[in-house]
Amino acid sequence: MSTTNELLVRLGLPADDGFTPPPSAGRFPDGAHYRVEIPSVEGPASLAAVLREARRLDVPVTRVSQGSGVGLLTDAEITDMVGMAADAGVELSLFARPCAGWDASAMSRAPAGGGLAPAVRGQDQLVAVVDEIRRAAELGVRSVLIADVGVLSVFGRLRDSGELPAEMQAKISVMLPIANPATAKVIAGLGADTLNLPTDLTLAQIGAIRGAVTQPLDIYVESPDNLGGFVRHYELPRLVELAAPVYAKFGLRNAPDIYPSGSHLESTSVALSIERVRRARLGLDLLARAGSEAVCSVAGAAGLALPVTG
Repeated sequence: MSTTNELLVRLGLPADDGFTPPPSAGRFPDGAHYRVEIPSVEGPASLAAVLREARRLDVPVTRVSQGSGVGLLTDAEITDMVGMAADAGVELSLFARPCAGWDASAMSRAPAGGGLAPAVRGQDQLVAVVDEIRRAAELGVRSVLIADVGVLSVFGRLRDSGELPAEMQAKISVMLPIANPATAKVIAGLGADTLNLPTDLTLAQIGAIRGAVTQPLDIYVESPDNLGGFVRHYELPRLVELAAPVYAKFGLRNAPDIYPSGSHLESTSVALSIERVRRARLGLDLLARAGSEAVCSVAGAAGLALPVTG
């Protein structure tokens, strides 16, 4: 059967927008081109829902990430999440907070100061963030989201010195903007293990960053409204080809911002988590229809920062 691109060429139309990205030769340690990440998994109930729905819809989720922060989970909740993720062979990444936007910072709320919101404000707050990273590590978490350059630098030095587990990974948050190859190289050099790119970069811009670094890229295929609200599922076949190794992140447009989450929002968080897995299934189905031969990692794959129990 002819592809849609071939049919359009027969009609005298171009096959695409004219940009043919070079395929990336990069791969994950298991040889896969891409992995599936479900973001905004805010607690044990949401994680249980994601794992259950992933089994039902046959979605090979390999990483889940949380945004409210280590500090908004009890030890028991983190331990529950670590156990579930470890049993499922799924990486669990918790956000390293606090940050200026959740503090008494006036500038982070000013029209021109929004860029300060994810930054760590002052040395006391830096101490608090590093404390939370150490706490997560002690409870078995082996991946943390970092949104501040200074925190990333400290993380890298503590890991190198053995104060943090050698296998612990720094997942860069989308809130630390990596919008060009030069910035990507700087962040990678500070110890980042995966780089989350801004949600509005073009395929050409993503390709340029891929050419500059070897670390996996985390890219929103669908982003929440407060990060642009883009639904870019149709670009997934080309994305996994040009950006490999890449984490395809399935956020959710037209959904409430529940950060910081808690028990008062648990039912909403669970419902949103379930729908994100469904969105991932839609993305995988689109890849299949496009005839993509890209390989997807499965649970327990090599290179995942799997949590440690016991």
